Amino acid sequence: MAKRRDPNSAHYIDNKEFLVKISEYREKRIEAEECGEPKPRVTNYLGVCFVKIANHLAYKSNFVNYTFRDEMILDGIENCLTYMDNFNPEKSKNPFAYFTQITYYAFIRRIQKEKRQMETKFKYIKSLDIDQILESGDGETHTNEYLSYMRNIIEQAEADNAKADEANKNKKVIKRRPKYLDEKIKAEEAAAKEKEEKGQPKDQLFD
Repeated sequence: MAKRRDPNSAHYIDNKEFLVKISEYREKRIEAEECGEPKPRVTNYLGVCFVKIANHLAYKSNFVNYTFRDEMILDGIENCLTYMDNFNPEKSKNPFAYFTQITYYAFIRRIQKEKRQMETKFKYIKSLDIDQILESGDGETHTNEYLSYMRNIIEQAEADNAKADEANKNKKVIKRRPKYLDEKIKAEEAAAKEKEEKGQPKDQLFD
């Protein structure tokens, strides 16, 4: 009996079918641009693939402990839709790796952004003399409860961040980059070196 495919495995997307579908969309998009027509709508299949990639990556051990995981997933999907036109099937046959990389870096940017915002909030709250502010109020019994609530929020958020950082401390994620991008970078570097040897300034190489 054939073994059922694990939906949580690395093969939850058929890369060959993914390549066919995104190639078909690319052809329609190019044809529409040449005819001056509006850009075609992204197909449901491609949309589902982007959602699966973002959701699956978000549950990897590197990202699962963050409380803003939903925002990371949305950023990943948005970035896939934003940069999908850059994928060229003539130069790469692995759309899964290409969009996984895009999603990965979207996650990293979200983590960095959230940490900066949280650090700013923590510094601001800690700079306030909460006891003095609350004591100047009406003196009702809820004052101490609110003070404890504020302190607990700060402590819990700091504990969550420390836990996530510790979990990712010794983990490494392979940063995949499409092969054609490596070839493009090498070609540009070679051209820059050749131009430089001829005495042409670097800033004139790629107009």
